[in-house]
Amino acid sequence: MQLNHLNLPVENVPQARAFFEKYFNFTCTDVKGNDMLVVLHGENGFVLTLMSASFNRNGNNQYPDAFHMGFLVNGQEQVHAIWNNLKNDGVTLDQEPRNMRGVFGFYFHAPGNVLMEVSTMSSPN
Repeated sequence: MQLNHLNLPVENVPQARAFFEKYFNFTCTDVKGNDMLVVLHGENGFVLTLMSASFNRNGNNQYPDAFHMGFLVNGQEQVHAIWNNLKNDGVTLDQEPRNMRGVFGFYFHAPGNVLMEVSTMSSPN
């Protein structure tokens, strides 16, 4: 069995789409209903759908505190490169990359208040 996709409700679909395209190399393959839902394809066939939070039938637009998405990259240099790109573009970053729980990386909030982790298993060169 393979995990096929993840659907994230967000307040601003175009902003979240641009964020995932720019920093995590997703490609948009479909847009539905005036940017109400977009389908993004990432590496290894992973599909990320971003949908307007207005689709939440019960009005719940909050993620649980510990909910997050994690991106595993190929080394500390790539962790630092992503962190620097985010910082240079004014994304709020509360911590610099560091060793944590057996990996090297950092957490931050993406548009839509989605907690993100960028990390690597590799040791420093």
